[in-house]
Amino acid sequence: MNRFFKILIAFGLCFILFSAATFAQQITRFGVVDTAKVYTAYFRNSAPIRNYENKKKEFQEEINVRTEELRKLQQKKLEYEKAENENQLLRIEAEITKKKDYLTEYTNAKNVELESMLKSLQSSDDFYKKLYNTLAKIAESNGYSMILSLQESNAILWYSSSVDITDQVISELGL
Repeated sequence: MNRFFKILIAFGLCFILFSAATFAQQITRFGVVDTAKVYTAYFRNSAPIRNYENKKKEFQEEINVRTEELRKLQQKKLEYEKAENENQLLRIEAEITKKKDYLTEYTNAKNVELESMLKSLQSSDDFYKKLYNTLAKIAESNGYSMILSLQESNAILWYSSSVDITDQVISELGL
């Protein structure tokens, strides 16, 4: 009988250990993705992004030209002040004000245009379909129950780099 209890206890312990191992496998696994990094990698060589970058560069060049004009006008203004040439001083101050106003309006308008282009690119359905399918594939193959975006991090206070699957997502997208 004593031997029977020892065998029963051994089986009980094995059952408990097996149950604990099974329970441990059911722990929810989370992954995190830096979607901005994936987005950048995905669109790095795309025509719409190149177009956006070209527009941005073109707008900045125009701003630089206009800023240089203002700098030169400011320099002339100082010369007119030293020479006490009131007529030229008033004329150049009016021109400076006009050009500053134009530059401010131009900058604001172009920033709105660039922001609109960027939002349009970021809401690309093709990109998000591919991203979602890739995330689903990685999650299912690696046992993740949930994958969180780092950009929506108001609820993520800390995470281990071991759950960051960003590079794997980029790789799976072939980027």
